[in-house]
Amino acid sequence: MKTLDIEAVQAFVLTADMKSFTRAAEVMDTTQSTISLKIRRLETALGRRLLDRTPRLVRLSVDGGSFLPAARSLVAAHQGAFNAFSDAKPRRLVVGVSHHVVGSELPRMLRGLNRADPALTLEMRIASSLDVLDEFDAGRLDAAVVLRHDSRRLDGELLLQEGFGWMGAPDFEWTPGQPLRLATQAEPCSVRAMAVDALGQAGVPWTEVFVGGGVSTIGAAVSAGLAVAALGRRVAPAGTMDLGPRLGLPPLPSRDVVLHTGPTDAQARVALRALGAAIRATAVGP
Repeated sequence: MKTLDIEAVQAFVLTADMKSFTRAAEVMDTTQSTISLKIRRLETALGRRLLDRTPRLVRLSVDGGSFLPAARSLVAAHQGAFNAFSDAKPRRLVVGVSHHVVGSELPRMLRGLNRADPALTLEMRIASSLDVLDEFDAGRLDAAVVLRHDSRRLDGELLLQEGFGWMGAPDFEWTPGQPLRLATQAEPCSVRAMAVDALGQAGVPWTEVFVGGGVSTIGAAVSAGLAVAALGRRVAPAGTMDLGPRLGLPPLPSRDVVLHTGPTDAQARVALRALGAAIRATAVGP
């Protein structure tokens, strides 16, 4: 009877989910070439091409789409069998995330985490980068994903560079010389400070017409056409666009998104690798 390499099947599932050999390699703590080799050997064993590969794209083939549900079931069954005699308590991972880091891709990130470890209980706290760092430094978080905005912490794993723009509805209008209508986060917020500093240096008058409690509420105001907002292009609401070039607004700098982790066990490290890979996958290709 033929058997399948369970690690190869897991590599296939992760690559299919993240559409990237690199991101799958991060979760499995190995190299991109190892993941690619495992999947090629799996394809050879099955006699089917599972993935279509191009320099910029990894996607399921027709056969890969047919095999994926069975592959998920196999990985889940293997993990269940492995844990059959485990008396360890379910692991709870408490992660703080800046609300400027998560947007409409959050369900995809959570799906990836759940598939990496279905037994993990994830507690996610969304707040400002400053508040998340305070919680992390106080030992109340296992990990923190924040925007690096000052010299308070220069450590952490760089996940990506977040590009910011003046996001607004396509039909938003502004007459130069009149105050620019802004939607912002309540003070203190480093992104708010970045936005008003840029406008001040450029001599652009502005008025705050909406103060939100996170990117989702600010995004709602922007989508409704009430104002423009300094938002990461990656997390801005669908249907909005960077109006900066059209309106002649000053460019905004990019900011590092970093992951800080405390002492963790092996199970938590796998989950945090999956979290980092899922965030990276929202910004870059395979």
